Amino acid sequence: MSSSLFPADASHGDHDMITLSLIGIGTGNPEHLTLAAIREINAADLILIPRKGNAKADLAALRETLCSDVLTNPATQIVSFDMPVRDATNPDYLRGVEDWHNAIATVWNRAITQHLPQGGRVALLVWGDPALYDSTLRIAARLLPPERIRSIPGIMSINALTAAHTIALNEIGAAFMVTTGRYLREKGWPEGVDTLVVLLDGDCSFTHIDPADVQIYWGAYVGMPEQILRAGALSDIADEIIRVRAEARRHHGWIMDIYLLRRVVTSQDSQVVP
Repeated sequence: MSSSLFPADASHGDHDMITLSLIGIGTGNPEHLTLAAIREINAADLILIPRKGNAKADLAALRETLCSDVLTNPATQIVSFDMPVRDATNPDYLRGVEDWHNAIATVWNRAITQHLPQGGRVALLVWGDPALYDSTLRIAARLLPPERIRSIPGIMSINALTAAHTIALNEIGAAFMVTTGRYLREKGWPEGVDTLVVLLDGDCSFTHIDPADVQIYWGAYVGMPEQILRAGALSDIADEIIRVRAEARRHHGWIMDIYLLRRVVTSQDSQVVP
């Protein structure tokens, strides 16, 4: 959808003067903010902070803390809004996501119209990077043309995971694939790829593949003080990861996790090369 949701009549303010910055903030660690992100935060007239219910109240608080750490512009408004909930019962997954994105865009529109009736610079803080498995760019396209949207790159959870485990993302000269838990469950391990990075997996989808000769590097809350890491042969630690993940989710009320799966290659001299 490319048409703007902003009303055209002048009584709703000059929306031609609205610009929207989507600022990648990494995994929530203040040290993940780039200088460009800090400059963009301070250039904003309005920063929108989503609330996602009590279970994720600390995520909104974390965004607010990041702002308080770096925001020096006294004119910047910080406004919270209630995030619409996706209808998970819709049998048409893509249609359900489209409806959800439309609802989010409508909420953004309402907040911007209310707090910047004469136009200005709006910012949203996006976990990781706006370009990877995040729909903020797609939602923004419902509101504004591309020339009035800015995307400020951030440290991805992939970077944080490989750094925490001190491993390389790719094998020498080899391809890797970034995918989702849903894809792994439904399609299995793709042909021709020995390294998979799996995001958006609430169902421990690594249990749906043959664990033989597979190494897993798992992390939850990577880059945050709550960080939890596990690594080893998938056949050995899959159950432990499931248990630790469930305990962490109960404790915090939410969880963000990611993992890398790598097929182990055994060389001719029987040494294992991870």
